[in-house]
Amino acid sequence: MSTSPDHATAVDPELSTRLPELREQYAALQARDLSLDLTRGKPSAEQLDLSEPLLSLPGEGNHTAASGTDVRNYGGLDGLPELREIFAELLGVPVRQLLAQDNASLRLMYDCLVQAVLFGVPGGDGPWSAEESVTFVCPVPGYDRHFAICEELGIRMVTVPMTPDGPDVEAVAALVADDPSVKGLWCVPTYANPDGSVVSEDVARRLVSMPAAAPDFRIFWDNAYAVHHLTEHETKTANAIELAAEAGNPDRVLMFASTSKVTFAGAGVSFLASSPANIDWFTEHLAFRSIGPDKVNQLRHAQFFGDAAGVRAHMARHREILAPKFSAVTSILTERLGDAGVATWTDPDGGYFVSVDVAPGLASRVVELAGEAGIKLTPAGATFPYGKDPQDRNIRLAPSMPPLAEVEVAMDGVATCILLAAAEAAAA
Repeated sequence: MSTSPDHATAVDPELSTRLPELREQYAALQARDLSLDLTRGKPSAEQLDLSEPLLSLPGEGNHTAASGTDVRNYGGLDGLPELREIFAELLGVPVRQLLAQDNASLRLMYDCLVQAVLFGVPGGDGPWSAEESVTFVCPVPGYDRHFAICEELGIRMVTVPMTPDGPDVEAVAALVADDPSVKGLWCVPTYANPDGSVVSEDVARRLVSMPAAAPDFRIFWDNAYAVHHLTEHETKTANAIELAAEAGNPDRVLMFASTSKVTFAGAGVSFLASSPANIDWFTEHLAFRSIGPDKVNQLRHAQFFGDAAGVRAHMARHREILAPKFSAVTSILTERLGDAGVATWTDPDGGYFVSVDVAPGLASRVVELAGEAGIKLTPAGATFPYGKDPQDRNIRLAPSMPPLAEVEVAMDGVATCILLAAAEAAAA
């Protein structure tokens, strides 16, 4: 990932001279009566079509797993072994330490937190609900759904900055060292949401080995974009589970992944990987909630992919669709905003988002202007806990769902809105 070198810190007063011109451009944008949406990282219909053969799998009379199990029946709480083998290779974990479940990894994250709150986790002193307070460290900008889970469960959130190598490890270390209420850290290790950063091997090693006042401190390692590359270079995720075991903290990492943006977002398979103790803890409680996941869906996925190489080939077809859209975002921002000093943005090598920082205090205005011109953007502040960006500067762009032509129109409009907001501020 490459990032513009400096954050926009102030608006050049000279930009106010462009205000009449930019107001005319904006009026012309409004006159187009657009209805475009860059709010969420959903796969496009063209991407979903790549997995259309799943709808005819496993097929009538084809319902026996490699082990001889009839997938139509109860059982198999761990998930189908042949599918777990494929994703164990992709995620770099032992099959024994990987569960395959139903469609949403978000559900697994929620379940893990709820189980921790109700029952505690291995190595802890009891349920987190018995603690006076529970705190999670949240790198920002970050993923709004992570923050929403914490907010619903009454978990206090503290922030640390993101860097191109992952969370600011010194800031994390300072928070976890002396405060036993700090029970967890959210982390998207590869192509983070929204800035596309990748946790380096050194940062991963520090995170899993740093002293923590809470003996049951957990890293929620949301590896959602492990195979979602936008270039031919396939970034390898640091093996946090292995590194944690080497560091003497084998239970520290809970890894999550899914096929939600690989096959069908609404009918995929989710995965949880961790230490043997954590997997046993999770399945012990899972047994009261489920008699087994959707093994028919897991069998069709195993047949569709065949092996790990099949997943990689499938993702290369996704890349052919997605890469031009991300290229359009960065090229239009560069062309329209250039060296104006009104914004910086990321140029990710994978994932589903581009992160834009405008001058402080302007993100809400940019989103408002875009909305009034028919271009929906994620609300300003969404990439921070409680929806509050203290500097009101970060905007998350999600160009995956609209067709390329619409992405181009939307991004030209977003650039106009950024320039207009900056010119208004300069004239104020």
